[in-house]
Amino acid sequence: MPPAPDRDALARLAAAHGVATSYEGSDRTPVTVDDEIVVAVLGQLGVDATSDAAVTRAIEAAERTSGRLPGTIAATQGLGRELGEGIAGTLHLEDGGGVEVDGALPADLPLGWHRLSTDDRDVTVVVGPARLPDVPRTWGWMLQLYSLRSDASWGMGDYGDLAQIARRAGTEQGAGVLLVNPVQAFVPSTPLQRSPYSPASRRFASPLYLRVADTAAFRDASSEVRAAVERLAPPNATALIEHDDVWRAKRTALELLWEHTTERPVPAEADDDLRAFAIWSALAEVHGSDWRRWPEPLRDPASPAVAAAGDELDDRVAFHLWLQALCREQLDGARAAAHDAGMAVGLVHDLPVGVDPGGADAWAQQDVFASDVRVGCPADAFNPLGQDWGLPPWRPDRLAETGYAAFRDVVRSVLRHGDGIRVDHVAGLWRLWWIPPGEPAHRGTYVHYDADVMLAALLLEATREDAIVVGEDLGTVEEVVTETMHRRGILSSAVLWFERDWEAPGQPHVPPQRWEPETMASISTHDLPTVAGWIADERVRVQHRLGLLEESLSDALATAAADRAALLDLLRDEGIAGDDLVVALHAVIAPAASRLVLSSPADAVGQLDQPNLPGTVDEYPNWRIPLPVRLEDFFTDPRVAAAIAPLREARPATTQREARPPHRGTSPTDPST
Repeated sequence: MPPAPDRDALARLAAAHGVATSYEGSDRTPVTVDDEIVVAVLGQLGVDATSDAAVTRAIEAAERTSGRLPGTIAATQGLGRELGEGIAGTLHLEDGGGVEVDGALPADLPLGWHRLSTDDRDVTVVVGPARLPDVPRTWGWMLQLYSLRSDASWGMGDYGDLAQIARRAGTEQGAGVLLVNPVQAFVPSTPLQRSPYSPASRRFASPLYLRVADTAAFRDASSEVRAAVERLAPPNATALIEHDDVWRAKRTALELLWEHTTERPVPAEADDDLRAFAIWSALAEVHGSDWRRWPEPLRDPASPAVAAAGDELDDRVAFHLWLQALCREQLDGARAAAHDAGMAVGLVHDLPVGVDPGGADAWAQQDVFASDVRVGCPADAFNPLGQDWGLPPWRPDRLAETGYAAFRDVVRSVLRHGDGIRVDHVAGLWRLWWIPPGEPAHRGTYVHYDADVMLAALLLEATREDAIVVGEDLGTVEEVVTETMHRRGILSSAVLWFERDWEAPGQPHVPPQRWEPETMASISTHDLPTVAGWIADERVRVQHRLGLLEESLSDALATAAADRAALLDLLRDEGIAGDDLVVALHAVIAPAASRLVLSSPADAVGQLDQPNLPGTVDEYPNWRIPLPVRLEDFFTDPRVAAAIAPLREARPATTQREARPPHRGTSPTDPST
């Protein structure tokens, strides 16, 4: 093995490329990253740091460009931006106008994606708002859509169920917001990836959630074809959600309708990206779920072999385009139902932190992904070996060079059908934990991103769609993340279990009236126990049964009992009495200072099992647990009425905001082209 390069020089080089050589651990103590990890991560960015000579050359290359603007810069409307002495050119505005600039961008620039042309290069300029408007004070539901089975479902909740709960929650319960688990596209070959947080693409929707009977092709079909389709319906009362069976049934039914219809619409924005996704879907059906194992010529989306395959599979490509048209139609219908019900906010869609490395986005956008890297989290008290999410990160250098088009398009795709976006692991806009090839989860380091550009793009697209933004900032997160979010009008996350004064003796819970207002509050999350599970110590018992406890069962139960006692102290301090802890916990959170307060159907009906148990894959039925009551019965369930009564009293229905504008598609001037 060659000797490691000089550490000081390596640190200078790493800093130039946003790679951390040290960081603050979860216990607030500094952690030094091993040199070989830094070298490996730099290598994934195309920077050779394997020797002193290589480091010297790389530093010299970085210094030659240190005075240049990066490929993309951000500005805040009303504030302008200094560019640096001698940097001058023409700013080509998105609407076709132009502004001459010299050394600084003016403060009165319009919002948008603009392009700055200087003597030697073009730079994308993203102008975002200083802050989003205040979020209405309301309450609502956070949904695991697949779990919400109705009489019309085919084995799992679907877009039709989403429309139903939006309509009825708004009109009958006075709810103002629905947070929906990710419904992005999956790999269309079985076995399906059940986790909604590992989609094949974050730019397109999942046909797994289609309601077959709500399509025009079904309505217009002959009685014989409709009867044949209805016979394909899978069981709708299985103990667990059977994703593979549901997809096989829906795919066969949709194929039958496809064969018998002449009305085959495609999405209005059937651009090159959507066609590439449809080609990938058709190829995945033939060659398997991971494009990295396809025949070599098909691994490059720009190759003639892919174009030829797309022509050969033309009918199948058209079928997948049709599926996306159906998804957009039904998602738009659900959003319209929320608006018609007068919801103060409407539908908020969840954005996962990444995509499946073998999926559509990783195939189509190989130029912006660090395909061999996995993202996760460093070691902490709860995960001493760190976390490996198995998702490839974007390369920050390639994002800048391509005008952040990949990030922009992901945000647009989520907001196309929603009134808000929840960004999973929002700290990833600032930095992500990169795990280089061949290393375990705890052997990685942070790579930093241009948070100014990320935020400008996110807030710009949200402003254009009159949408709210929520960031999931639970766990070990730098203070700058949450502070910046609140300043810019992005809601952070407040979870009752965690809102404690960790510095005080006994770590008492903080009364919800003292919580930060710029938050979306909830009792629990999909990765934590339900209320009923918390009462019964179900998580501890499951972890013990699976051999996942780091301590004895008796010690774990004692810790859980102490945590429960601390929360019961809060209930007593707030004067909340009663034997029903489900109702009591809803009552304590209802008057929170938070702008949004969310409950989950699982909590309201007393479900014991939590949706997902981190640290497990097949050992626990993650993402497969149905709600124990049908959606039709959910709205008449006395347990639900009792649980949400405090929310309805503390947060009565408010007037809906003005109607949101329709999605406008790509900007007039696309800086990535």
